[in-house]
This record gives sequence, C-alpha cells and structure tokens, in this order.
Amino acid sequence: MAPSVRVALLLLATLALAVTVRAQANSSGRSQRLLGGLTDADVNEEGVQRALDFALSEYNKASNDKYHSRVIEVVRARKQVVAGVNYYLDVLIGRTRCTKSQPNLATCPFHGSGQLSKKTHCSFQIYTVPWLGTTSLTKSSCREA
Repeated sequence: MAPSVRVALLLLATLALAVTVRAQANSSGRSQRLLGGLTDADVNEEGVQRALDFALSEYNKASNDKYHSRVIEVVRARKQVVAGVNYYLDVLIGRTRCTKSQPNLATCPFHGSGQLSKKTHCSFQIYTVPWLGTTSLTKSSCREA
C-alpha cells in the first residue's frame, strides 16, 4: 500500500472517531465545559460569599472614606478552578450611614439621595486556596456608578 493511501486512511479513521465521540457527548445531554475555564457561579454559593466578604473588607480598608460601604448588588459572579479557585466578581457598592468604627455594618442603611449618596461599580478578582486557608485580592478596579 502506498504511503499516501495509508496517511489518507489514517486521517479518515481519525475524523470518524472524532465525529463519533462528539456525537456521543452531545447526545448525553451534558454541557461541555473547558477545564480551567471560567464558569458562572451562584452568588449564594459559600465560596462566592467568602470571596465577596473578603473583597469588600479589603475595599473598605483601602478606602479613605469615613463611611463603611457594602454591596447593593452582585452584577456577575464567575469562578475558575486552577491550583485553587479564582473568583471574578462584578459588584455594585453603596456608601452606608455607618462610620467604619460602628459595629453591625451588614445592616447599615445606605445614604439616600444627596451629597453623601455614593455608588461604585467594582470588579474584583480573588484567589483562594481553601485547603491552605489562603485568600488574596489579586485585582481590583472601581469606578463611580
């Protein structure tokens, strides 16, 4: 058999195998997901909530504002499993009426309208390795909303 015919048959067999595997994956009803790729995350998931709390705590520490800020809305939450977990959070944050020295900041009311009312849209990237108990804010960018 000539080498070019063998190569053609090998390519044809490879193509047939790829089509068969693809058809089986599609007929199984499972969604295909790229390992290590970004996926949407449930905002109520424990890991997302811990990452959000950490990011907001870091935001408030770095802020020169005398008022505490807290989350108004999580616009988007995504995660990526690597040698740990990267969380990508897009969040709308509002200034509360409580100063940073006051307790129970989670229930502080937001400033209504007026000069003290302030809303900020932030994108946070948080890297956590749960089995080592480490969390870090790797990227943070905020702008007025």
